[in-house]
Amino acid sequence: VQLQVSGGGLVQTGGSLTLSCAVSGRTVSGSVVGWFRRAPGKEREFVALITWNGGNVDYGDVVKGRFTISRDNAKNTVYQQMIGLKPEDTANYYCAARQGHASHFPRYYRYWGKGTLVTVSS
Repeated sequence: VQLQVSGGGLVQTGGSLTLSCAVSGRTVSGSVVGWFRRAPGKEREFVALITWNGGNVDYGDVVKGRFTISRDNAKNTVYQQMIGLKPEDTANYYCAARQGHASHFPRYYRYWGKGTLVTVSS
């Protein structure tokens, strides 16, 4: 499975960005796709996930109400729309995938895309 991440950039506080994660390779059916982030000097943090089959979603507490994860089955792409961005959202954002049940823990994700940097200026 290959994951191609795009959409990062520089935005002012209160601004918005949408990240994309294009999934290719073996079938995505039955998979879970998650977004994680790592800020400088911090641990990798769960942001959001979506189950491919049922479209069930879950969010980390710090992004609830501001971030929205969605998928486009036809394009095999997962999106993360981010609004109301804050300086503390500054991080490298990663897309990851796994087969099986949903998990907030990055160690359970086998496939990872390269990170995209999101910088929120104050």
